[in-house]
Amino acid sequence: MTSGADFNDIHRRMDGAINAFKHDLASLRTGRASSNLLDPIMVQAYGSAMPITQVATVSVPEPRMISVSVWDKSMVGAVDRAIRESNLGFNPIMDGTTLRIPLPELNEQRRKELVKIAHTYAENARIAARHVRRDGMDHLKKAEKDGDISEDEHRKQADRIQKLTDETISSIDGLLAAKEAEIMHV
Repeated sequence: MTSGADFNDIHRRMDGAINAFKHDLASLRTGRASSNLLDPIMVQAYGSAMPITQVATVSVPEPRMISVSVWDKSMVGAVDRAIRESNLGFNPIMDGTTLRIPLPELNEQRRKELVKIAHTYAENARIAARHVRRDGMDHLKKAEKDGDISEDEHRKQADRIQKLTDETISSIDGLLAAKEAEIMHV
């Protein structure tokens, strides 16, 4: 008679929120060039939006330079436009089918903007974790109402879901604090 919440699914979805947050943080610039910085950029190519990595090779030839080698010559303009229109503050220099993106020094104002963006990403991850918790709690309520679990079992499993949520949010906060320190480090 002990049904209730599927903790493997809840755990998997909480981990998914953390992994999505890590991916978002990887796209934030910390003063060093990284090919991940361009990950969030979508290019209008062949009638649909595609990640930049599906139309070009992104590399880091120097610590303060990103190189984007576009595979199809007709796509260079679209890739250039996508990079310029992203909120990352990049100004690519076109060189045939290659775009060179020099990374300017981060000034304090830009660092603060990046920290704000990181906080937004963190809040989105926390919201995702809370949605998973809500789904789990709703499932428990239904299971108790249907007579699949007792009130005590409901309370036990609800506490377990809450503990998992708290751990997930704590992980998100720790990742945010580390990224914030990395961004603000001059």
